[in-house]
Amino acid sequence: MEVGWTALKLGLTSFGGPVAHIGYFREEYVVRKRWLSERAFADLTALCQFLPGPASSQLGISIGMQRAGWLGGIAAWLGFTLPSALLLVLFALGVKHGGWTDAGWLHGLKLVAVAVVAQAVWSMARTLAPDRLRATLAGIAAASALLLPGTIGQWLPLALGALAGWLWHRPPAQDGASGFKPVVRPAVAAGCLALFVLLLFLLPLLAYRHPAPWLQLAASGYRAGSLVFGGGHVILPMLQQDPVVSSMLTDDRFLAGYGAAQAVPGPLFTFAAYVGAASASGTESWLRAGSMLLSVFLPSFLLIAGTMPFWARLRAYSKARAALAGVNASVVGLLLAAFYNPVWTSSVYKPIDFAAALAGFLLLTVWRCPPWVVAAGGAAFGFIAL
Repeated sequence: MEVGWTALKLGLTSFGGPVAHIGYFREEYVVRKRWLSERAFADLTALCQFLPGPASSQLGISIGMQRAGWLGGIAAWLGFTLPSALLLVLFALGVKHGGWTDAGWLHGLKLVAVAVVAQAVWSMARTLAPDRLRATLAGIAAASALLLPGTIGQWLPLALGALAGWLWHRPPAQDGASGFKPVVRPAVAAGCLALFVLLLFLLPLLAYRHPAPWLQLAASGYRAGSLVFGGGHVILPMLQQDPVVSSMLTDDRFLAGYGAAQAVPGPLFTFAAYVGAASASGTESWLRAGSMLLSVFLPSFLLIAGTMPFWARLRAYSKARAALAGVNASVVGLLLAAFYNPVWTSSVYKPIDFAAALAGFLLLTVWRCPPWVVAAGGAAFGFIAL
């Protein structure tokens, strides 16, 4: 209960995206409550950034597990995730049933999405693709995602990025010691990793044999949660390019929800709940939202539990970190491709659209305004001017 209540307070107040969330977590869990040491917090952060999925949510789950075992991890996830998920589901229902589709403020939120994704590409490129090799991998990934149809255009550059990083990138050496306690036994961890891989193949097969929309969305959400590297913004291209999601949701409605996700606290991955809710009506909206929300976060639980006992050995293996560096560079390219299509092509039609998106970008990158402030300003601008 203590873990869940603490996480709920963070879920209601943590604006600003994954990097800001990690700062909030350090202040709450290390400085104020002293649940773990600085060294343990740094090592858990490194583990969560190494794995695919939402780094800040995985960090909260792992801290909850350190504090109170499996129930602590679940309580930490529920508290941090449910506020933003509920807000986005309610927003999806309003878009679908409230006659908001052509509202000017909704177009303003789409322009906020342009600014937010541009800022994410800019900051991620400076960190994850700073040299010739990784910048080239990012460019190849962007071209691949735009020119090759479907998920092959995303998976292929990720595989090539991992191979190129493994062959040619030379990351700095790291200490192999771990500062946190491995609360999961190695045998249980191995079972979690096996289940992670099994579900990656089993869920699409079940969705093919039993094509219920909620099950198809669950398979899409699990695949996205399993393969997204680089933070919450990268879920945008993964879900937008997914054939199930694209068949159920127009680009306009998809981007409006992504803009709204910037205005709520908590993890960006709760955007998946919006996708599920916006693709249906009535009680089916809640079923699809729940299936998307659970499936997109389930890989995080399995990967955190599956790698905790082996992290000290894995982080000392330079080739694994080199392959991850190549994957992260390719992720920058995937996000760049998504910035062009659908974010730019579905939002910027006139000079005033470009001016509004540019203003949002400057507010985020130069003036360091919180994303929720920019989202509120974009909606107000759209309401007045568009």
